[in-house]
Amino acid sequence: MVLSDSLLPLTTPTLAPSQKPRIVAALSGGVDSSTAAAILHEQGYAVEGVTLWLMKGKGQCCTDGLVDAATICEQLGIPHHVVDSRELFQTKIIDYLVAGYGDGITPLPCSRCNKTVKFGPLLTYARETLGIWQMATGHYARVQLDPESGRYRLLRAVDRQKDQSYFLYDLSQEHLAGTVFPLGEYTKAQTREIAARYGLATATKPESQDLCLIETHGSMRSFLDQYLGQKPGEIVDTQGRVLGSHEGIHHYTVGQRKGLGIAAAYPLYVVRIDPALNRVVVGSREEATQAEATVQQVNWVSIPAPPEPLPVEVQVRYRTPAVPALLIPESPQRVRLQFEEPQFGVTPGQAAVWYHGDLLLGGGILERPSP
Repeated sequence: MVLSDSLLPLTTPTLAPSQKPRIVAALSGGVDSSTAAAILHEQGYAVEGVTLWLMKGKGQCCTDGLVDAATICEQLGIPHHVVDSRELFQTKIIDYLVAGYGDGITPLPCSRCNKTVKFGPLLTYARETLGIWQMATGHYARVQLDPESGRYRLLRAVDRQKDQSYFLYDLSQEHLAGTVFPLGEYTKAQTREIAARYGLATATKPESQDLCLIETHGSMRSFLDQYLGQKPGEIVDTQGRVLGSHEGIHHYTVGQRKGLGIAAAYPLYVVRIDPALNRVVVGSREEATQAEATVQQVNWVSIPAPPEPLPVEVQVRYRTPAVPALLIPESPQRVRLQFEEPQFGVTPGQAAVWYHGDLLLGGGILERPSP
C-alpha cells in the first residue's frame, strides 16, 4: 500500500458496549515503543502493532527493529503489521537530507520524518486499512485537549532529559487528535522498570542513536559521501583569507569546532557555509554568535498564529536549553526571533521551537542569514 500524509476526516467510530477500544501502537523495536504498547494492552485496549520498514540494513528502524517488534507482539499476543515505507522514506527523508547538505545547510530529518513518514501515514493506514481511529507512540511528550478552545495542546514530557516534543513541533491538530503518548508522564528509568516488570524482550535493549541513518551507515559523513562524494574547496576566514581546504561542505555545520584541520592562535568555528563558492567560512566564537534569526515554514501547534510580538522561550537545537526571545510575526508561516542574549551556533536547516513553560507553541526551520 502506498502511504500518504493526508488523513481521513475526524470521525470517531462508535463502539459497542462490549468492545474494547482499539488502538495502533507504532513499534520501532525499542524499549520505549514496546513499553507504550504493553501499558495500553494492560489498560484493556485492543492493541495492534505496526512497524514501518524504512530501509535495509542493521539498526533500530531496520532489520533488528522489525524482528524485535515482532517479538514484542508475540509476547503481548497482539497482531503485528509491517508496512513497506522504504520509497516514502527515500523521497521524504533521504533525498531531503542529501539536497539540504549539498546546499550547505544542516537539515533536521526527525521532525520531518515524524510528520511525513510516521504520524500522517500511520494514522491513514490505521484508519483506511485497519479501521482503527487512534495510534500510540513511545515518544516522551504529552497531549491535552483544551476544552475552551477545542484545540489540542502539545506539552513537554515530565522527564525533561528525555522530552521529545522538539521533534514533534510540525504535527497538525489532526495528528494530535489521533495520537496518544503513554510515556509522557513517566521518566526513562520508570519506563525501564515497567518493561522489566512486563518481562519485555526489549527491557534491557540499549538506547538507539538519535538518527537511524547513523546506525545503518556508521556515521553521517559516510552516509553523505555515498550520495555526494568528495567536492574539495577552500576554508576561509570572514575576511576571505584562505586558511585551509575541505573535501566537501556537507562535512560541516555552523558552530562546528572539531575536525577543521586548521592551526590558529585562537579557537575557530564554522560561521557559515557558502554553497555557491563551495567554501566553509570560519571565525571566532563571537563571529559564530547572532542576536536574531528568521524562521520559515512555521507550524503553530498549541495556539493560533499571534498577530503581535510574543515573548517566548526558544530552543534552537534539541540538546540546548530554551532561552528567552521575542517572537515577531512577519506572516503566519514566517517569524523573526530576537534573542534576549546572542546565541552561538544558530544553524540553518535546524528547527527553532518555542514554548511557554511546558507548552509547545510552535516551531519552524531556521533560515540561512544574509552574508
